[in-house]
This record gives sequence, structure tokens and C-alpha cells, in this order.
Amino acid sequence: MMFYVEILGMLPEMAKAEVRALSELGGGEVVGSDYLLVYGNVEDVSVLRRLGLAHEYGILLGSFDSAQDLLEYSSSLEWNKLIKGTFAVRRERMINCSHNVEGLDKKLGAIIHAQGFKVSLSRPDTVVRIYCGERLWLGVRIREFRGKEFDARKADRRPFSRPIALPPRIARAMVNLTRATRELLDPFMGTGGMLIEAGLMGLKVYGIDIREDMVEGAKINLEHYGVKDYVVKVGDATRIKEVFPGKTFEAIATDPPYGTSTTLPMDRDELYRRALESMYEVLEGYLSIAFPADFDAIDVAESIGFKVLDRFYQRVHSSLSRYFYVMKT
Repeated sequence: MMFYVEILGMLPEMAKAEVRALSELGGGEVVGSDYLLVYGNVEDVSVLRRLGLAHEYGILLGSFDSAQDLLEYSSSLEWNKLIKGTFAVRRERMINCSHNVEGLDKKLGAIIHAQGFKVSLSRPDTVVRIYCGERLWLGVRIREFRGKEFDARKADRRPFSRPIALPPRIARAMVNLTRATRELLDPFMGTGGMLIEAGLMGLKVYGIDIREDMVEGAKINLEHYGVKDYVVKVGDATRIKEVFPGKTFEAIATDPPYGTSTTLPMDRDELYRRALESMYEVLEGYLSIAFPADFDAIDVAESIGFKVLDRFYQRVHSSLSRYFYVMKT
């Protein structure tokens, strides 16, 4: 099945990599992109339900050089196989739109309506999508990711809250970048944000934090969001084998403390190096991790044995810039 994903603009390269990772899990691949539209083919499109850094995804019906080509193609489609109930056509002009699309949504709507479907602009059962970029793209939305569902899991909305935590969308993307299908470990779990996102995807989650209050708080948060399949322990991220003796992990996603407002148990760079060594000992697949931009993560990780596959830059504020990395053992 051909699919499209409309990604968020805040971390576009990371968002594209997230789509690539999930496409692999779904038995397919990303074929290309047109600004914030990513497209490809996949055997199991439902895997895209896991997306974090996306506005929506759906079935891709085709791409076109002109509005006339799009309309002619639409006239030949059997819309009864694509539309359930009422419908609406939504048009999106991306920043690189190079076509005149004025009124194109109404013309397409008239074609579909002529096949016997009822229009509902306010609450349609099916949304037909037109995207204008370098080309014109036609699709049918499967799911829209609303901001409020992620906002409900922000740090300040959790029962046990601390001010320093990744936004849920980014945490979810980091989990997806690990290609996890069964389980995930976060050895610096804090209040459990990464584990919440992984648990809501149906993964069994494991967490470690050196502070007992964080472990108890993470349990409260996991239970609050309905995550039941978890194991969280007080422990040292530089000694994972001691916390989970004899256990290896399919995937690890974590956001270590940056040392800006936290007292670290040792020199920051030494903590990172030892933690990476500890993760390497227990990991069987992918690691998704964030580090401050001034830490030489690539050299350290490669000296341990990791293969660094990707990194994505983000300026958080004036005193913090970071990279998100994807590594593999």
C-alpha cells in the first residue's frame, strides 16, 4: 500500500527518520518526500499509528504534474472503495507549492459528490487530502494526530511532575527510532515519559533511575496513563547488568541528565561514557539517545563499538543545544 505522512516542521529530518523506521517495521520503505510530505509503500500501514512527529497519515492515491491531471485521475477512481459515510476535501498549500490550486478542493468534491457521496464540511467521516508542493498529491486520511492528545501527557500534566522532561511527541519519536516491537529500556527514566509513550504503543517497558522518589513517581505516572506492563527499579545507569542480571534488551531510548540543573554523581562526560558502555553490554538492537551538543558522542560511542547511524540537531534555548542520535550495536 502506498502511504503519505504529513510530518511536523520542528524537527523535520528526525521526523522523516521516524517514518523510515516505522516503514521498515511495516515491511516497506520511504520512497521520497516533498517538503513536509513523506511517502512510500508498506505492507502494514497500521504501524504508522505509532507516529509522534506527524500531523497525519493516510493512503496515497497518486501524484500529479497539474491540477487537470489530478482531476482526470479522480474521475476514474472508484470512490466507493475509499470513502465511508460523508466526506470533505481538505487542501494544503505547503511553502514550496508551485501550482495554482485555487478551487481545486471544490472541483474534486464535485467529482466525488457526483458518485453519490454526501458532503459534510464540519464533521466528515472521510477526509480526502490534496497537498500542493513541487507536485500535487492526492490521498485519503487514515488518522490525524491532534496536539491535545500529546499535551495531556506533558510533564506538568502528570500526577508526578518535574519541570525537566522531553515533550511527549519527541519521546515517542525516539522510541520509534529504536524500531522496538516487544520491549524498551530507559536507564535514565526520570518521571517515566519515555516509558509512557512506549507502553501506550504496547511495548513492555523497563526503567532505571538512581533516585527512589523518581522510581515511585514513574510508577504513579505509568499507572495513571494505563501502562501496566512495566518493570522499574532503583539503580545506576552505568551498571545496568547489576540491575537486570542476565537480561538483554531489544531497544533502549533515553534522555540522560544534562547537568544544567541537576547534580550529577560524577563528571558529566564520564557519566555518559560509562552509561554508553553499560548500554552496549545489554543491548541487542538500536539505541536512541540525546546528548548536549558539546559532548563528543560519536567518537565515544564508536570507540565502545556502536555504529552511529543518524543524528539530529535541536536548539532548545540560548543555553542548550542538543543532538538526538540513533545507534546500533
